[in-house]
Amino acid sequence: MADQKKPLQGGATLPLMAMAALGVVFGDIGTSPLYTLSACLSAMSLQPTAVNLQGILSLIFWTLVLVVSVKYAWVIMRASNQGEGGAMALTALASHATGHSNRLRWWILSIGLLGAALFYGDGVITPAISVLSAIEGMEVASPAWKPLVIPLALGVIIGLFMVQRRGTAAISHLFGPSMLVWFLLLFGSGLTWIVADPQVLIALNPWYALQFFGIHGIGGLVILGAVVLAVTGAEALYADMGHFGARPIRMAWYFLVLPALALNYLGQGALLELDPSAIQNPFFMLFPAWATIPMVVISGIATLIASQSVISGAYSATRQALLLGYLPRQAIIHTSASERGQIYLPLLNWLLMVAVIVVILWFRSSNALSFAYGTAVTGTMLMTTILVF
Repeated sequence: MADQKKPLQGGATLPLMAMAALGVVFGDIGTSPLYTLSACLSAMSLQPTAVNLQGILSLIFWTLVLVVSVKYAWVIMRASNQGEGGAMALTALASHATGHSNRLRWWILSIGLLGAALFYGDGVITPAISVLSAIEGMEVASPAWKPLVIPLALGVIIGLFMVQRRGTAAISHLFGPSMLVWFLLLFGSGLTWIVADPQVLIALNPWYALQFFGIHGIGGLVILGAVVLAVTGAEALYADMGHFGARPIRMAWYFLVLPALALNYLGQGALLELDPSAIQNPFFMLFPAWATIPMVVISGIATLIASQSVISGAYSATRQALLLGYLPRQAIIHTSASERGQIYLPLLNWLLMVAVIVVILWFRSSNALSFAYGTAVTGTMLMTTILVF
């Protein structure tokens, strides 16, 4: 596994490439604070007491560190297949390591294809749950907005897939600065409430994560099904490596995305310790009442960008599967004259759009989608882990 250094596009500097990566790679994991803490509390019908919040926040923080910072950014992204990442690239690398064992190669191929299939599931569910969770924030401002949630979500999704033909380069240049603003808002809103209740910082001690299981026993393991929502989108770091290279992605994660996410989760915890009634929607209640609707709009933009990360990853996985002969031939349009990783697949694009629309109309809420989302995400991560070993 060689950590090949990918040349920066068009002579772009590392910070500029990291900015562009924000718009394609980190949208999914960056919008997880919209629903993760609420899902953790509702998974076991827990009250937002100081003890419960300390345990859950500790679990979330150390999941971010161990799964994303260590597993993906440090270990898995070293498995570069000529600059490409993702399930199919990893399958090809693992197959080369089998020697002449056809039986082992068959098992590796099966695991890789299953991981790719689960990633397509992620590519369908992520746009649905991300956009729904943001637009549902309008209900915090007024329940009268509820009938508009589904139509608005469908409009956002259709618009997202229609702009794909412009290519990920054009999209990332537009979305990168937007996501920078989003992460700065996460950082600032979380820090504000941490200053109001600095005691919440003790959740950074991993002891409180272990203590949570000591209090709740084996039943406490149920919480992990919700905690994993904090790392949805981690697979995109590896899947989109062919678009930007490893260095810009790592730089964006360590210096901006991780601090912003950690502070925002801690800020939500501080808010709930001071005002347990904020459990209705702790993310949007981080902000003053007058900012609710503006934050719904900004969150909607961020979740639209979140969908881009898995769409780009699905393009990459499909191209690799086509090159390996695992899928029927289809048109691949290269959208950049300088970067071979920038591609658009019309057939896949429209199939994904139809699937996302069906999912939104079927489930109709982000809560109803959470279990399916967790299954797709954890299944993909499990297949990746097996292939790395």
